[in-house]
Amino acid sequence: MNTTYETDVVAWAREQAALLRAGRLSAIDIEHIAEEIEDVGRSEQRELASRMAVLLAHLLKWQFQPDRRGASWKSTIDVQRRLIVKRLQQTPSLKSMLDDASWMEDMWADARQLAARETAIGFAIFPESCSWNSDQVLTQTFFPD
Repeated sequence: MNTTYETDVVAWAREQAALLRAGRLSAIDIEHIAEEIEDVGRSEQRELASRMAVLLAHLLKWQFQPDRRGASWKSTIDVQRRLIVKRLQQTPSLKSMLDDASWMEDMWADARQLAARETAIGFAIFPESCSWNSDQVLTQTFFPD
């Protein structure tokens, strides 16, 4: 069990897990294990952020391109909502992010960028701030006019 974190993180992780299970705590790589545990949390946050940006972008497209609304957009909105709600149920500590105005501003900016790239609508046409609250955004029946 000599694999280093830098050489092969997967083999290292297996070795560290085996050391932990064997109770050989003095042999574990504490610093890298702590980093990996923190990264799990960051990964969950990134997933939520990505899904929220996609959801908001599709709601923007829904609102600003009513003539292009279709089953595909509705499906994307429904799926993102369902997966966000599921993630929040599985990881309740993430719910606080929805109440963080700065985080929501970042998600809105990402959504505007994404919607602008996916449409012929310029970035500046989309509102600078989100007029929907997180409850509306996550409500299955909410679709902006």
